[in-house]
Amino acid sequence: MVDDAVWLVVGLGNPGPTYAGTRHNIGYLVTDELARRTGGSWRKHKTGRADVVEGRLGAPGSASPRVVLARPRCYMNESGGPVKALASFYKVAPDHVVAIHDELDIAFGTLRTKLGGGDNGHNGLKSMRASLGTGDFYRVRAGIGRPPGRQEPADFVLSAYSKVEQKELPFQVDSAADAVESLVREGLEATQQRYNS
Repeated sequence: MVDDAVWLVVGLGNPGPTYAGTRHNIGYLVTDELARRTGGSWRKHKTGRADVVEGRLGAPGSASPRVVLARPRCYMNESGGPVKALASFYKVAPDHVVAIHDELDIAFGTLRTKLGGGDNGHNGLKSMRASLGTGDFYRVRAGIGRPPGRQEPADFVLSAYSKVEQKELPFQVDSAADAVESLVREGLEATQQRYNS
């Protein structure tokens, strides 16, 4: 499955310390773990619109896909512009773009992977779809569950994880990073069999 095409792996989130520990920023946490695995360091891309890490995912000496990990330097609902700029710069087609994002309709701690689909009210995906001109990119959907009681979803996604969730969060981040590696190395079907349980 491994080809030499570059994969653009986008961690969706909001910049700044105010949002650092929120549910909406799971994409940032997962790309941080992937950056650690590549041994790379974050740097501001020359487009000025995102931070990136360039590297390879996989065991040294193995057929490791080339990846550009990216975190847009803007708010979630403006993510599409920086993603399009990076895709153009690195000559990455939408079928080699992976968005890592939070998903309200999936229980906390659960992952799902898919190609294409709607944005399900997620403004980061909506912006990416509009800027790329298609929704046919991969998604690694990290479940955060529905808000308790009558809490508004918009408030819930921008709130911090509960103490119980914080204990489990490292496992979810590792699993999501593993799912990204599987996706770019083995393809969607193998990844879905492993993670879409």
